[in-house]
Amino acid sequence: MPAIGYVTREGRSFKGQLRTLSIRAEIEIAPNPRKTSDTHPDYRVTSSGVEVGAGWLRRSEASGNDYVSLTLAAPEFGPRRLYANLGRAAGQDDEDSFAIIWNPAD
Repeated sequence: MPAIGYVTREGRSFKGQLRTLSIRAEIEIAPNPRKTSDTHPDYRVTSSGVEVGAGWLRRSEASGNDYVSLTLAAPEFGPRRLYANLGRAAGQDDEDSFAIIWNPAD
């Protein structure tokens, strides 16, 4: 799957850029301070102070590793949501660098 952005871990948050053919936006994926239930997202995704998505901690059944599953929505994306995961991109060796890997819903 193609990477649609890259972020770097900064403490408990991730900061970087969402990049598609038509969008270039700085984003932050930060812990959700209002999480009071297992169904609430673990992370909030913002761009320029505007919330554009959420993230949930998940565990891979195949590897047993934890990852963050993202759902992004904004008028610029059209009527559909974007689904993505934070993961390692090919050639990434830095433990604090992650790719936003697009996960088409189709």
